[in-house]
Amino acid sequence: MPKIKSNSGAGKRFKKTGNGFKHKQSFRSHILTKKSTKRKRQLRGMKQIHDADKQLIERMLPYL
Repeated sequence: MPKIKSNSGAGKRFKKTGNGFKHKQSFRSHILTKKSTKRKRQLRGMKQIHDADKQLIERMLPYL
């Protein structure tokens, strides 16, 4: 059987953790001047993927 190709875009966006996947939050890349300091600070760091999306990401990244 041939190997399944991983989704290269998903490979750059998601990292495997002990209990799922983590991802960078959105709304933090540009147009930052109008966003408050509190809002930008709370968008830092990584978030856990929701359980409903876990199966989709596992399908995109079969060998992670």
